[in-house]
Amino acid sequence: MRVFVAVDLPEELHPRIADIQSKFSDFKFKFVNPDIVHITMKFLGEIPEEEIENISKALDSVSCEPFETSVGGLGVFPKPRFAKVIWLGCGGDFEQLHKSIEESLSPFQLAKDLHPFSAHATLARVKYLPKKKKEDFIQLLEELKDIEVGTMQVDSIKLKKSTLTPEGPVYETLHEVKIG
Repeated sequence: MRVFVAVDLPEELHPRIADIQSKFSDFKFKFVNPDIVHITMKFLGEIPEEEIENISKALDSVSCEPFETSVGGLGVFPKPRFAKVIWLGCGGDFEQLHKSIEESLSPFQLAKDLHPFSAHATLARVKYLPKKKKEDFIQLLEELKDIEVGTMQVDSIKLKKSTLTPEGPVYETLHEVKIG
């Protein structure tokens, strides 16, 4: 099964996320349902079902104090003219949490991350951006780059199963770990 470790964004931020996404309604992007927007701490990929219990137990050893984070600031990967992902930034002690997750999962010899960890919540995927709309897109990014969404307490992580469907991914929480 396809799994990842995540921090969910609280329900009270969902309307604000939907509002930000609506500002991009002139573009044909693939938006993430605001109800499932999250911060991916570690993508594990395809894992045999019989390994899930061991991974869950390993995650129980994650050691990090709960912390407050601010959610806001809009950005893209890899860069505005060639955007593939639109994201919201997240402040706070995510580096420590990520490091502890990596350490707890090290016995499983999972694939190394291709990019340095960057705490963010994906809002949309850009499949195609017509040249004539590129400047409008870049201007909108500039207007929203410092947008504030809100704050939240990070006090748990979740091991989630991802099932890909034509309507978008369906996530199921397999295991939750309270941190601290």
